[in-house]
Amino acid sequence: MKRCVRRILKLVYSVDMKATTYQKIARAARKLLDKEGAEGVTMRRVASGVGITPMALYRHYPNRDGLLNALADAGFVELSEKLASVRLTGGVEQQLLKILDIFLDHAFEKPRLFTLMFLTKREGARQYPEDFRARRSPTANVSADVIASAMETGYLRKDDVWEIVFETGALMQGLVMLYLGGRMAMPPESFRAFCHRSFGRYMNGIRS
Repeated sequence: MKRCVRRILKLVYSVDMKATTYQKIARAARKLLDKEGAEGVTMRRVASGVGITPMALYRHYPNRDGLLNALADAGFVELSEKLASVRLTGGVEQQLLKILDIFLDHAFEKPRLFTLMFLTKREGARQYPEDFRARRSPTANVSADVIASAMETGYLRKDDVWEIVFETGALMQGLVMLYLGGRMAMPPESFRAFCHRSFGRYMNGIRS
């Protein structure tokens, strides 16, 4: 599965003039997503963008949900690779803020992809608690490891690691949803600072 998702991700950014139909589908779908959001990605429009019939599209994806899941999974690979490339140094809160900033950068740079990944109801999306506790979310695992280590050292009070990961994720995603929805009248850097302060207030409540 991971190999398939990485292939999709590579295809989206490939500029090979001898693109296969599969590659063209990935690019056309991502182009529609980036421009109009998930609601703009329909099998008919993707097929039209590729120059094939809608029925031919079903040879590559079982349905629209499968296509959207492939786009979301490719987005999670992108985000996971960004997280893996950053060296987490400094104190616990500094490390968690670095992780937060990577998520915010992703939301600023690819708002419609971010919305599909985290805020759109879709089949195949990871669910709390089973998928998270089974470490099926590479993006959540990074925060979980930092928080678990902080509890072991006594910096944070002993608690349910995964509940805290999900709560902090919900705080960030909720703020991003309001920001992308035009409910917060501030430039990106002011919004980032607001998120940092909000996160700091939450951390004050769980610190030992």
